[in-house]
Amino acid sequence: MIARTVYLGFLGCGNIGGGTYHLLERMRTDLEERFGLRFEVKKALVKEIATARKDIPASVYTERAEDVFGDPDITVVCEFMGGAEPAASFMAEALRRGKHVVTANKVAFANHWDRLQAAADEGHAGLYYEASVGGAIPVIRTLTEALEADRVGEIMGIVNGTTNYILTRMSKEGSSYAAVLADAQRLGLAEPDPTADVEGMDAACKIAILASLAFHGRVRVDSVYTEGITRVTAADIAFGREMGYTLKLLAIAKRAGDTVEARVHPTFLPDSHPLARVDGSLNAIFLRGESGKDIMLQGRGAGEEPTATAVVGNILDAVLSARPARPSFRVTAENAFGVTENWTTGFSIRLRAVDQPGVLSRVSDCFAKEGVSIATMMQKGAAEDGWVQLVLVTHPTREQSLRRALENLDPAICAPESVIRVEA
Repeated sequence: MIARTVYLGFLGCGNIGGGTYHLLERMRTDLEERFGLRFEVKKALVKEIATARKDIPASVYTERAEDVFGDPDITVVCEFMGGAEPAASFMAEALRRGKHVVTANKVAFANHWDRLQAAADEGHAGLYYEASVGGAIPVIRTLTEALEADRVGEIMGIVNGTTNYILTRMSKEGSSYAAVLADAQRLGLAEPDPTADVEGMDAACKIAILASLAFHGRVRVDSVYTEGITRVTAADIAFGREMGYTLKLLAIAKRAGDTVEARVHPTFLPDSHPLARVDGSLNAIFLRGESGKDIMLQGRGAGEEPTATAVVGNILDAVLSARPARPSFRVTAENAFGVTENWTTGFSIRLRAVDQPGVLSRVSDCFAKEGVSIATMMQKGAAEDGWVQLVLVTHPTREQSLRRALENLDPAICAPESVIRVEA
């Protein structure tokens, strides 16, 4: 069989771009034999050719985006730049010119989906983004193909390997957040500036994408409630373990009728929950549908090789598909879901309270007035300077009711030090 050559253009060529280039080289014979296709990276846009990676021929590099957009031989453009801009603008331009685009960029895609989809429609091109969530885990393919006929009502996921590694280490060793973060940075598992990971912004982009696909309507990133792990302490994790809970940074989306919730925050899960057993830098996504019931996908959610695997899979989709990829719902700036911030969940609350008679009753009254039912209340440790630690676990209750109850507490007798949500 004579292989047909498919020319690719890269926008950016860092870790993921380099990984994709080398995976295509390693798979060259297999791809020719199985699909009759030979892939050649014709141009790769970089900031400076002089500082570009040396394991790719220098002749491939260019500092001009037009060399990628304007080359009539290039039919698939792969974006590896990261960040919202100029990546989104470059992808939109490639799509308008009729080139299929494959991206691993959750930030640009989640924030500019409507704009990119409009450009794809204009250029009659395909937009592929499997690598934007979950690395090698085929969660987007699962939602857009295998579960297209199901009504998925709930998604819970560990979608950031850095935070999962940190919380796993804190749980197993009793170490502080700062100490484990420093270790993760030394090992290359956390960025020098880890803000996007540890403050939950990375996970917020990913759950916005997954929720949009699952619920067949746009969930905007700026509507996702986002809370990171920087305030989590070893004491919080230890108290949770005593009660049979494991702490994870979860990305959660649920739909009930026309009501949608989307949130990212530290979450206690029962030790028996499948996600509670996902440790280290692994990712996992738990889906609950009407027909398919409970499904969990687990694997390497980041890194050069896992992400490159998803990218190459999408390159094949772009070349072999009879028609360009399209979402099965309308994607515009106007059709976004309204997202509630008054969801129902349990809470674990750690309070610092005065050690004197009547305090527990006054605390209970504050919660009762807002309809918050306390399932468990315990005192932890002996009094220090007349103050003790109280740990409360509530029954499922409304978010806003819990917030009002905390605001009504008398700071002269108690003060919240930690509030962590609990999912069943």
